[in-house]
Amino acid sequence: MVREFGRLADGTLVEEVTLKKGALEAKVLTYGAVIRDLKFNGKSVVLGFEDLQSYVDHSPDFGSVPGRCANRIKNARCTIEGTEYQLGANVDGKHHLHGGATGFGRRVWSLEQHDKASVLLKYVSADGEEGYPGRVEALCRYTLTGSGALRVKLTATTDKTTIVNLTQHSYFNLDGSDTILDHTLEIAADTYLPMSEEFLPTGEIRKVEWTPHDFRDGRRLRRKPGEEGVIFDHNFCLADAPRDEVAFAAALEDKNGDCRMEVWTTEPGVQLYDGYKIDVPVPGLDGTRYGAHAGLCLETQRWPDSVNNRNFTDVLLQPGETYTHVTEFRFA
Repeated sequence: MVREFGRLADGTLVEEVTLKKGALEAKVLTYGAVIRDLKFNGKSVVLGFEDLQSYVDHSPDFGSVPGRCANRIKNARCTIEGTEYQLGANVDGKHHLHGGATGFGRRVWSLEQHDKASVLLKYVSADGEEGYPGRVEALCRYTLTGSGALRVKLTATTDKTTIVNLTQHSYFNLDGSDTILDHTLEIAADTYLPMSEEFLPTGEIRKVEWTPHDFRDGRRLRRKPGEEGVIFDHNFCLADAPRDEVAFAAALEDKNGDCRMEVWTTEPGVQLYDGYKIDVPVPGLDGTRYGAHAGLCLETQRWPDSVNNRNFTDVLLQPGETYTHVTEFRFA
């Protein structure tokens, strides 16, 4: 089902597509390729809004597909094939985050195809948009599978060497609690990227063992004694490069163990952000108010600021190549 969801200030139409299969139902917007709502067995498991203006004015990337490069780029600068590019600086007027102030997550995508269980969206990014070189054509396909999964497939092509690193930025809360601090999280990573005070990778790749970032055996997100000052907004290193097939990355369970979500991905990293900065001044889905830790993100992607760290993952896309990213959110 497709319906008009609203119009932007310039009159641009934003549509919503409803998908349903088995125990899953998803509502997808053409604005930002946003997953506005995702229900498992009739219960919302993501954060979202009921109206378009709330997304425009207040959304911390709820459910969007950030791009052309997700996560941060230091000093909003990068060098590609010997040419330095100045990107849009939308963090502290200095750094680049999620593709800039008007990245893919704030653009209207075209509705290419849809059926009862899948939708295909397209966005064409012009050469020079937010400072990036090259014209990029990006596709996002959401599919609900018969096995209880939301499958996300992101692809892109370019006519000039550029950066492409896309992700799905939903905030998950599996039981509707005020916070996700009593959810249990498992992450299949032996290493993570320490961050500076400006939340940029320091360049080090550190073992998770004996740190608060060790989620290998599963642990609650609520801080342990002595960890009160720990912030979770870090990339966990799943592999050195993208895989050809999806592999297990993470699992999240609600506090009573009634709902479990597994994340399987081809991507070499997953950014855990536990929503500590959430402070939304308007109601969310069903009138819910979202405060700190109301949901968490598990953003599968290439490692942050890779373009400025040679020992990180490759984020450059060449003409003639196809960027491909597949992530599955499996519910039980």
